[in-house]
Amino acid sequence: MPVRIPDHLPAAGVLESENIFVMSETRAANQDIRPMKVLMLNLMPNKIETETQLLRLLGNTPLQVDVDLLRIHDKESKHTSIDHMNTFYRDFEDVRHKNYDGLIITGAPLGQIDFEDVVYWDHIREIIDWSQEHVTSVLFLCWAAHAGLHHLYGLNRQILPQKRSGVFVHRRTCQHFPLLRGFDDEFFAPHSRFAEMNLEDIKQHPQLQVLAESDEAGAYLVLSRNNRNLFVMGHPEYQKSTLNDEYHRDLAQNLNPDVPQNYYRNDNPEAEAIARWHSHGSLLVSNWLNYYVYQLTPYDLNDMTAMTPWESR
Repeated sequence: MPVRIPDHLPAAGVLESENIFVMSETRAANQDIRPMKVLMLNLMPNKIETETQLLRLLGNTPLQVDVDLLRIHDKESKHTSIDHMNTFYRDFEDVRHKNYDGLIITGAPLGQIDFEDVVYWDHIREIIDWSQEHVTSVLFLCWAAHAGLHHLYGLNRQILPQKRSGVFVHRRTCQHFPLLRGFDDEFFAPHSRFAEMNLEDIKQHPQLQVLAESDEAGAYLVLSRNNRNLFVMGHPEYQKSTLNDEYHRDLAQNLNPDVPQNYYRNDNPEAEAIARWHSHGSLLVSNWLNYYVYQLTPYDLNDMTAMTPWESR
C-alpha cells in the first residue's frame, strides 16, 4: 500500500524512481479506507533529505500511511527554502487538537548542547507531553531518543570525547518480541552522535526495556513497557551516502573527524562505502507500524481510550 504525501512534495520523484508507491493527497481523498495517520516532527537541517529517508521506510509496508509534516518553529532554515516549509509543513498549533496513530521525532544536530540550553527545548517538551495523550506510539530517533528518555524518564546522557560515527554490530536481547520479528541474532545499524545514554541506567529503569544493544555503541532499541514510546539511538533511516556526506562536511569545517567505523571498505575513506543496515532498518519501521501502531490504535482516533493493550491480545 502507498504512503500518502502532500501534492508536489520533492521526495515523491525520488521515491517513485525507486518503485516505492506514493500517493498524492488528491488521489488519496478519493479512496474509502482508514489509513494510518502519522505525524513527523523534522528537526534535521536538511528537511528534504530527511523526509525522503523516512518516507522511503514508511512506504515499504503493506499499510496505507497518511503523513503530516511538523516543524518546531517558523524561522527560516539555512538548508531548506522557506517556500518548502510554508507549503508542506504545519505548526504545532495546527495539529494540537488532533490525534495520530504514530509520531516520528527525528534526530537533530544538538548533541553537544545541554537540553535546557536548546532554544526550543520547552516546545520539544510540550510536544512530547502532548504525544502521550494524543498518539498511539511515538518513534524517537537519535537525539530525540535521548531527549525523550531525559524528559519522560529522568535519564541523563554523557557527552562523548569524540563523535561516535559508523556502522556497528548489534544483538537482540529479547528472543520473542513483536518489534524484533524477522530480526537476525546480530545486525548492523549506523550511529552518528556526540552523546550516549548509560546502558545500565536504562536497564535498571522499571518502565523501560532494552531490546537491542551493541558492545561498541551501547543501547540501540529501547521500548517503554506500556509500548507507547520506542527509542532508537541510531539512524536506521540513513541512506548509503549519509555518513560519507557528514564526514566530508566535518572535514571541510576543520573539525578533524574520525573516519566512520566499519563503513568504508577496509576502513579506507577513499574506498566505497558499504550499506549493511537497510534491510533491518526497513523491518524495524514495518514492525513498529504493524505491531505498535496498526494493531494497537483505535479505529476512531477521537477515542484514544480504545487502544488495545498487548496483554489482551
